[in-house]
Amino acid sequence: MRSPKLAALELRRFGRGKLPRAALVALLVLPLLYGALYLWSFWDPYGRLDRIPVALVNDDKGATAGGKKITAGDDITKGLRDSKTFDWREVSAAEARRGVEDGTYYLSLTMPADFSERIASSSGSSPETGALQVRTNDANNYIVGQISRTVFGEVRQAASTKTSRSFLDKIFVSFSDIHGKTVQAAEGADKLNGGIGKAEKGSKDLADGLKDAEDGSGELSTALKKLTKGAGAVADGTRGVADGTQELADRVNGTAGKVGPFLKGNEKTIGDTAQLVADSSGVIRKHLDTLVRTAPTAAKGAHAASGTLNDVYARRCDDPVLPDPACADLKKAKEAAADVTLVADDLNTLIADQDGDLDKLDKNLATLQKQSQALADRAPHLSEDLDDAVTKINKLNDGAAKVAAGAKTLHTGLGKAKTGAVDLDEGIGKLKTGADDLNGGIYKLVGGSGKLAGGLHDGAEKIPDYDKQDRDRRTEVMADPVRLASQDLHNAPNYGTGFAPYFIPLSLWVGAMVAYMLITPMNRRALAAGASSWRIALAGWLPVVAIGVLQTVALMSVLHWAVGLEMARAAGTVGFLFLVTACFAAIVQWLNARFGAAGRILVLALLMLQLTSAGGTYPVQTSPGFFNALHPFLPMSYVVDALRRLITGGGLGPVWQACVVLTAFTAGALALTAVAARRRQVWTLDRLHPELSL
Repeated sequence: MRSPKLAALELRRFGRGKLPRAALVALLVLPLLYGALYLWSFWDPYGRLDRIPVALVNDDKGATAGGKKITAGDDITKGLRDSKTFDWREVSAAEARRGVEDGTYYLSLTMPADFSERIASSSGSSPETGALQVRTNDANNYIVGQISRTVFGEVRQAASTKTSRSFLDKIFVSFSDIHGKTVQAAEGADKLNGGIGKAEKGSKDLADGLKDAEDGSGELSTALKKLTKGAGAVADGTRGVADGTQELADRVNGTAGKVGPFLKGNEKTIGDTAQLVADSSGVIRKHLDTLVRTAPTAAKGAHAASGTLNDVYARRCDDPVLPDPACADLKKAKEAAADVTLVADDLNTLIADQDGDLDKLDKNLATLQKQSQALADRAPHLSEDLDDAVTKINKLNDGAAKVAAGAKTLHTGLGKAKTGAVDLDEGIGKLKTGADDLNGGIYKLVGGSGKLAGGLHDGAEKIPDYDKQDRDRRTEVMADPVRLASQDLHNAPNYGTGFAPYFIPLSLWVGAMVAYMLITPMNRRALAAGASSWRIALAGWLPVVAIGVLQTVALMSVLHWAVGLEMARAAGTVGFLFLVTACFAAIVQWLNARFGAAGRILVLALLMLQLTSAGGTYPVQTSPGFFNALHPFLPMSYVVDALRRLITGGGLGPVWQACVVLTAFTAGALALTAVAARRRQVWTLDRLHPELSL
């Protein structure tokens, strides 16, 4: 009998009763339950994170920076609730701590009271880092802790980016301010350069002027020396004048002390006498001609009369023996005659002195008359005039004393001025030297200020000046300078799709393993009939392959239409899985055929080795070296790589490689099963009494 008929007979056994039919159905459904349910349960866990209760604590009190209110805690809280990443529940810090400990919450996120204040400090002089506090408890669930670290890392990055934008925006605004101030500084430097140029010219003029001043100060010093000498002479002269006026004042005051009382008591007499002299002068002027003619005669007559009286007096009064009471009167007459004689002589002498010039005498008499009249007029005020004269003489004396003191002070001051002029001359000499140095320094400063102005203009051109649009764009780039330009060539839309290449071959291996628990790996009838070993191997392999095909169809149908698995190459995936089923069936058949009951344990052990070395979850490179060494020698490693390309897309190189490897494994396993079948056709003691029976 041929192998296909033997396989059909083997399958027909499952239709002979309810229990075999139920077993066949269970056999067909087992991979479906194992693979589909497992994938379904893990299909999209990240899409249901909003069902995970997480404590959210917002203790942030806010802050103020640049006149603006910052509420980073409220902003993050609102963003998290809108994102629905987790089932956020706002609670107190104590409740969050208690809930994470007892499992009410899987984890907690806390924004401390100074969160906004620390963020605001980034624009101040002492920036601090704001910290989001995350509390996890792996005793609740380890994977949730891992997921939370990823999610909160994104939250931290978003908060940092927002803070950085505010900080960098201030920097770019500062750039604009610095640019503007630098432009102003450059313009100021231009003005400074012009001003320094003028200052240089002024310093040159100052140096020239100080040269003239130095010459003038020398001349001033020489002149002050001469003036000081002259002032000494003036001081001596004024001192002599002051001494003279003092002596004059003393004499005038002394004379006034004596004459003053006399004048006050005889003002009328003096006036009358003066008036008499004036009147007499007038009468004389009137009778001047007669007086000139009669004066000599009168003088003679006066002398004759005086002589006669003298003789009479001598005869009668000189003799003491003959006293005469009339002698007293006679004596008076004698004396009066003598006086008249004197007057007549004086008058005669006066006329003689005029040498007969009546006009000259008349003028003299007119002068005498005028002065006498003036004296007569001022006679009532002579004492007052004397007092005024004394007062003026005293004032003259005081003034002379002050002039002398002033001259002395002048002389002293000129002496100091002479010394100062010498110092001034020396100082101006030093000042001129300094002015020359100043002119040289300012000349250099002109060149330096020109370079400063040029440098500031160059610097202003190099300092960026950003407008608001450019500033916003640059702030965004600087706040997040490195972005992940993610380009997923063949995206797996969810967690289940990513793990399908791992769980599908797992379920098919389990299906083959369970199938050979119900179906013998080698057909007993063929063994008893002495059929060829290849026919025996194929007869035990084909039924399981047929069941495996049905398992594959059922599994992929449910995964696609019920669970939602989308395959880039659906037909290729199903066809490849038929090859996988055939390969797995051949391997499991050989292990059961060769090792009997122990082969079932080996099948399970081989499954464990394949699961741990296939790289279905984490890259195999992350596993210990033992699993890395096994990886290229086990069929599931190639199945996983090929299914990833068939389900999510990509090059078919790994698929063709897997087909070759699986075909080789299938052929090798069937060959080994044939060898085992040949051995099974010979009965041994071990077959009659096996050491282990399952």
